[in-house]
Amino acid sequence: MDTTVYVLDFGSQYTQLIGRKVRELGVYCEIIPYSKYEDVLHTAKAIILSGSPFSCLADNALIVDVSKILEHCPVLAICYGAQLSAHQFGGRVEPSEIREYGKATLRKTSDDILLKDIEDNAQVWMSHADSILSLPNEFELLGSSEDVPVAAYKYQTAKTNTLYGVQFHPEVTHTIHGRLILSNFLFKIVGLNKDWTASSFVSESVKQIMSKVGRDEHVMMALSGGVDSTVAASLIHRAIGDRLHCVFVDNGLLRKNEYEEVLQIYKRIGLNVHGLDAKQTFWDALSGVTDPEHKRKIIGRLFIKLFEEEAKTNERIVWLGQGTIYPDVIESVSVHGPSVTIKSHHNVGGLPDKLNLKIIEPLRSLFKDEVRRIGSELGIPNDILNRHPFPGPGLAIRIIGEITPEKVALLQEADHIYTSMLKSHEMYDKIWQAGAILLPIESVGVMGDERTYEKVVALRAVNSSDGMTAEWSKIPFDVLAEISSKIINQVNGINRVVYDISTKPPATIEWE
Repeated sequence: MDTTVYVLDFGSQYTQLIGRKVRELGVYCEIIPYSKYEDVLHTAKAIILSGSPFSCLADNALIVDVSKILEHCPVLAICYGAQLSAHQFGGRVEPSEIREYGKATLRKTSDDILLKDIEDNAQVWMSHADSILSLPNEFELLGSSEDVPVAAYKYQTAKTNTLYGVQFHPEVTHTIHGRLILSNFLFKIVGLNKDWTASSFVSESVKQIMSKVGRDEHVMMALSGGVDSTVAASLIHRAIGDRLHCVFVDNGLLRKNEYEEVLQIYKRIGLNVHGLDAKQTFWDALSGVTDPEHKRKIIGRLFIKLFEEEAKTNERIVWLGQGTIYPDVIESVSVHGPSVTIKSHHNVGGLPDKLNLKIIEPLRSLFKDEVRRIGSELGIPNDILNRHPFPGPGLAIRIIGEITPEKVALLQEADHIYTSMLKSHEMYDKIWQAGAILLPIESVGVMGDERTYEKVVALRAVNSSDGMTAEWSKIPFDVLAEISSKIINQVNGINRVVYDISTKPPATIEWE
């Protein structure tokens, strides 16, 4: 897939929204750290500069050479990007006397094509600590707000591409005409076409896989039973057929009955899958380990080791397929480098330095909802496509603290009751992701006439579109009460159930 638009990430909480909005408009784009911008100048059709929590006036400001970018393609600069661009060309940028955050009104001073069909005094969303007080020479003011003299501007000369800057965030829903502003930039100003569709992604991906994997080369693919690995395997299978060898590992950290059920589904959709029982191997390796990052790294390395051993049975296997998706990549590769990475993922951070197999990741550029659309295009059954996301390390990061077979069995039962009751109440398909977490504490309880001192389970359910942000799901109290009662009554060893009402951010969806 030829990238047409790059979003330069300066660390804004809204950066992923920019990429998603561009793709929703039918244009393929990628988000990259701002420091990598020079690598893409010769392929970019347009570049969007994101916002940032930093100031372009600070000594440690995040800097790109905007004039250099304009030599290659048009630029849309948002918030921090707009301030940085104005500052570099000689405009006056200063800290705001009053930090502007929230809804504002855009007063148009021009009917430029960027704001074409945008009504005057339209609502926009501001979030910034610095303000552009005056524009550089040759810059044209397009709009202002009550508190911001420069809310939108344009710079264009015969020698460069066009630069547009907006102080507000067109990517958020609170900017009423934000989608139209982005559309005007992409189609009327840059002149791009709407060619980003599920069908086009499938055809382009198949071509890429066929060109990457040699005619005599085979691919080993780890399957998890989830949407990502299944869609990735189906893409690879469409490209190379029986040269794809799938392995579904029972790592002792799956959901209840998942190993048997998923193997049957894979046989139904025609994938060549070999089941591998490695429960004890994983349990032994995780014995005594409590640190979540250590768990992830152990599981990642052990998976790779198993696949390398499996690959030795066929000397033509030289590739390892993975279901890595974009949120995995974004959370594992920070704007500022690995020192502030949120967490490693089994598909990204768990890989050893020396790997005997080359990596192929056909979904690496996709968000979760896009993966489901690709899966639908490929004809994958709904009982796979509609499954809730499940972490690669499995129940290892839903058991807080040390992993034991007994804890796994306990959590499997509680989780099975939870998800089964969500389905019986017709709530499962209305929730993005749900799961139970076994806490490392015990609490006092009373069952019959006896005092108990047993485990606590937390229930987690969130709604999201891509996993980058999430709201806790509003499960009715009576349903939660029924679930809690059934878990406590039927799972021996649990006497208390709590419900997690944290959003992402600041919390993550998983507890570890």
